[in-house]
Amino acid sequence: MGHVMTAGTMRLVCLIGCVVGVACGTDAVEAAETTARPTERARDWADQTGWLVGCNYLPATAINQLEMWQADSFDPERIDLELGWAESLGFNSVRVFLHDIPFRTDREGFLDRIDRFLGIADRHGIGVMLVLFDSVWDPFPRAGAQRHPRPGVHNSGWVQSPGREILGDESRHASSAPYVTEVVARFKDDRRVQAWDIINEPDNRNDAAYGPVELRNKAVAALSLAKKAFRWARESTPSQPLTAAVWLSTRADPDKLSATEQFCLAESDVVSFHHYGRLETFTQCIRNLRRYNRPLLCTEYMARPQGSTFDPLLGLMKAERVAAYNWGFVDGKSQTIYPWDSWKKPYDEEPAVWFHDIFRHDGTPYRPTEIDFIRGITSRANVRMNE
Repeated sequence: MGHVMTAGTMRLVCLIGCVVGVACGTDAVEAAETTARPTERARDWADQTGWLVGCNYLPATAINQLEMWQADSFDPERIDLELGWAESLGFNSVRVFLHDIPFRTDREGFLDRIDRFLGIADRHGIGVMLVLFDSVWDPFPRAGAQRHPRPGVHNSGWVQSPGREILGDESRHASSAPYVTEVVARFKDDRRVQAWDIINEPDNRNDAAYGPVELRNKAVAALSLAKKAFRWARESTPSQPLTAAVWLSTRADPDKLSATEQFCLAESDVVSFHHYGRLETFTQCIRNLRRYNRPLLCTEYMARPQGSTFDPLLGLMKAERVAAYNWGFVDGKSQTIYPWDSWKKPYDEEPAVWFHDIFRHDGTPYRPTEIDFIRGITSRANVRMNE
């Protein structure tokens, strides 16, 4: 999710597929252990939803998930305005990050705000993929008023969920169980929720942005939490599919997958992936994924200077029936118009080429021709993902 990478170290990221029973050390996932729903059910879901197209959504007035969901800063009027812009593009889905802290501090209010958000989105003909946990950016989230953005810095206030203090203490993982089970149970049969993304990039370290503040054993701790979170979510028997989009290089060899990657792929009902590279590697990624015979969802893409652009990638995903969620929507407090390297060298002015985002704060398109292209692709967005 808007990862911090330099040009020299950038990894083109993609999910390699639903791999079951491939040996990978002591944490290997045995085929008999997976609880992912059968392929046929996943394909039925894809037939019912059709081609999903949209964005990763955060209102311009929020710097992170906490500011989006806490009572004092929840902004339904702004959300309604911006989702109207999404509707105008032909978007029919958004991927939205939740956070465990609002549940811990204001359980009923948080659940009601999710319900209110889903209602706003539904009025605009937009469904929602809800993300429960996130391992990227600031590992020390705190409730209450959030800090101001650092000028000229990409995603300077996004926070992890749960934070390092909980993630790094196995005895505290169970404190997150009510968050997962109750949120999923509340919306498990809600037609407005299209899918559940259990955990975002569990083993992604933030050293390039935050320095050496992450757990040394983060991958192990995150895998432990991911295993529990999938189990907790399934205990609530959701009708929607579960997924976890692990960020990977474009290698196709399943024998080289890590334990975390293997587990998430084996447990995912539908295969989701992230890719911030060019058409050639994106196309190869899709080819690699096709062998697993499950619906495909690209839940993060679009970083213009990296060659990851709507034209041609959105057209490719439409043709290939791959659900498409670009990163970023409106230029706001997340400041994702700036590139990843802004963490090392903040920008003094708007970059010549925006990294993410589609609209300016007032709803003016960043690139009118880009808007026209998106609308041209989404004008016939009722195709089935399995066709």
